[in-house]
Amino acid sequence: MIAIVDYGVGNLFSLSSSLRHLGLETEVTGDAERLRAAERIILPGVGAFGDAMEKLTATGLVPVLREEAERKPLLGICLGMQLLFERSFEYGEHPGLGLIGGEVADLRADLADKTLKVPHMGWNSLELLRDDPLFRYVKGGEYVYYVHSFYAKNCAESTLAVSRYDNVAVTGVVRRGRVYGTQFHPEKSGDVGLRLLRAFAEV
Repeated sequence: MIAIVDYGVGNLFSLSSSLRHLGLETEVTGDAERLRAAERIILPGVGAFGDAMEKLTATGLVPVLREEAERKPLLGICLGMQLLFERSFEYGEHPGLGLIGGEVADLRADLADKTLKVPHMGWNSLELLRDDPLFRYVKGGEYVYYVHSFYAKNCAESTLAVSRYDNVAVTGVVRRGRVYGTQFHPEKSGDVGLRLLRAFAEV
């Protein structure tokens, strides 16, 4: 069973629908015991980092996620990926889960062309930097769907794939141990996203 963490922040319906479309047993839950019983965990998220971390902390699930990340595959999506890092500088400085080294910073500040639109929204191609079982059904150059204004940086040792936006290599996929993250939304990325979710169910 794949458990999707319900902490009041995230696109739960489309994500659970995508997994069920693949024939995967899925449960949306905020219950610690159900997360412990799951074979894999997905941490979704939309909105601001500080608010999301506050809500996640309030559920009491932070220590559970840290423990389970040592035992089973965990995938953070969009803001859920950003929460995996040590800290974010979105509207102040906020601590994250600390499961992956690095930080989350303002994309606009690093763009050479300040007239480019932020949020970085829409389809962009993936440049695969390393082989990984998560890419079992995905090829470099395929397109995925992004919606974000902040991105992970100073995390080269964990970065599996990037997407280019102006001069910035946007961190698209990360991994440390059993912990994965995608800045883009697999559940909004059509067939490519479905193939990536299928691979996550097999890692």
